[in-house]
Amino acid sequence: MLKGIPSILSPELLKVLMEMGHGDEIVISDGNFPAANYAQRLIRCDGHNVPELLDAILKFFPLDAYVDAPVALMQVVPGDKVETPIWDVYKQIVTKHEAVNNKFEHIERFAFYERAKKAYAIVATGEKALYANIILKKGVVVE
Repeated sequence: MLKGIPSILSPELLKVLMEMGHGDEIVISDGNFPAANYAQRLIRCDGHNVPELLDAILKFFPLDAYVDAPVALMQVVPGDKVETPIWDVYKQIVTKHEAVNNKFEHIERFAFYERAKKAYAIVATGEKALYANIILKKGVVVE
């Protein structure tokens, strides 16, 4: 164990976050997402929810300042009567860590799957909320 690193971040996840470069993307998926089917690198976090992982990751993970929206969400399929209050939680968490560079885009379901296939890694969670999948585009560390 190390000081100051949230225990929710496994050694495998920390390694992947460190390996990623500017412009690489990571998907944090809900429990319904076919993560094993799409992942180049799959990290299992089944006992955890997306908001707690998102908060822990963003303590160390800069978002890309060179794109319009460094965060992407899966759009609700037209006609699907699903509420998405978890998106408000995501916006609060992202804004807490990124005061300026915190724009979101919404991606059609199958386009989201295609983008997920190209992601550096997918983190599979036990999140039960529907449409709770999120993509983060890594930025540059400036200190």
